[in-house]
Formats: sequence, structure tokens, C-alpha cells
Amino acid sequence: MNQQDLSILSLLLHASLPVQLVVLLLIVVSVASWAAIFRKYFALKRTRSLNEDFERDFWSGTSLNELFSSAAQNAKFAGPMERIFASGMREYQKLRERHVSDTGTLLDGARRAMRASYQRELDAVEQNLSFLATVGSVSPYVGLFGTVWGIMHAFTGLAALAQVTLSTVAPGIAEALVATAIGLFAAIPAVVAYNRFAREIDKIAIALETFIEEFSNILQRNLTAHVNPATVTPAAGR
Repeated sequence: MNQQDLSILSLLLHASLPVQLVVLLLIVVSVASWAAIFRKYFALKRTRSLNEDFERDFWSGTSLNELFSSAAQNAKFAGPMERIFASGMREYQKLRERHVSDTGTLLDGARRAMRASYQRELDAVEQNLSFLATVGSVSPYVGLFGTVWGIMHAFTGLAALAQVTLSTVAPGIAEALVATAIGLFAAIPAVVAYNRFAREIDKIAIALETFIEEFSNILQRNLTAHVNPATVTPAAGR
């Protein structure tokens, strides 16, 4: 190849078949990684917004039964915090309907229901995060495999030449190094996005755990005072 042919596209077109397959795989993985990044970004943004909206309603002075009724009607479009609240209230009301009067049993049942719901919500929020971690850790090695194979192929071809110059070595080495470059291009955004999303998910998890404790405290105060939860608002017990 002459100097004008040393573009990435030309290098890939003249590369060996294994190198081309490695590059094609990395391009597909990179596209899938960017798609996962955008989906996760908008999903976390929506989750934060729904949690903030429900928390604002929760502390606005609305009664627990009204909040539970709204959560039941809005279950399909509710956020994680609202679904956790609905799980706790549902279990609490079931135990009350069975005439369970022990405070510890009521609180323990509601807390266990909220914890189970919390784990389901956290699993849903963390979806596709492992894919980004895999792309970030594996892609450089896949690119390196393509580079090693390309260099082996290049030196095998040079063995038949009587005289080897830089102009004969450079194209083969360059096309091999393209695989490593594309591997890094796929890995770096995935690693950055994974770290950012992991921090955001940790913040969401802490907010949900805090809500579970606050709601449990409200239920405990209501039970201690022997007051019907329908007449007590979260804001009053804050």
C-alpha cells in the first residue's frame, strides 16, 4: 500500500480475515454498548424523577390509605419507591384484616415485604450494568488478540521478502494495531458509563433504604398510639 492507502478503512480492507472478524465483533459490541448506555441513562433519570415525585407526595400530608390507593391504581407507571411503599402497606393491611394485633408482627411483616420489593427493584435498576462491565473488561483483550494475530500474519508475509524496509512493515503493523484501537474505543465508554451508573444506583439504593426506615418508623408510631393509619399522615409523623 502507498501512503494514501494508510487510512483506517483501507487498513481494515487489507487486513487478514481473523482481524476483520475481530474488528467486526468489536464494532457490534460497541454499538450495543452505546445503546445500553443511553437506555440506562434515561431509565435512571426516570427512576429518580418518579422517586422524587412520590417522596414529595408522601411528605405532603396525604393519608397513608390515600397514598396506597393511588399507588395501587398507578402500579404500572409507579416508581420503585412507590412500589415499595405499596408492598409494605399491602402486607400491613392484610395482617390487620387477619386481626393480628402484635406490634412486632405487624412491623416485621411490613418490613419484610418492603425488603423483598426493594431487592426486586434494585435488580431491575441494575439490569444491563453487568453487560457494560463485561464490555469494559473484555474488549481490550479481544482487540489485543486481533493485533497479535495481525502482527503474526504480517511477519509471516515478510518472511518471503529478500529485503524488508519500513514501507513494507508499516502497513501490516498498522492494520494489526487498528484492532487494539477499536477495542479501546469500545471499552473506555463502557467503563466510564459503568462507574457513573454504579454511583447513581448506589444513591437510589440509599434513598430507598432510608424511605423503608422512615416508613417503618411512621407505622410504629401509629401502632404505638393505637391510631388508624387512615387518619394519620406521614408529614404528621415526621
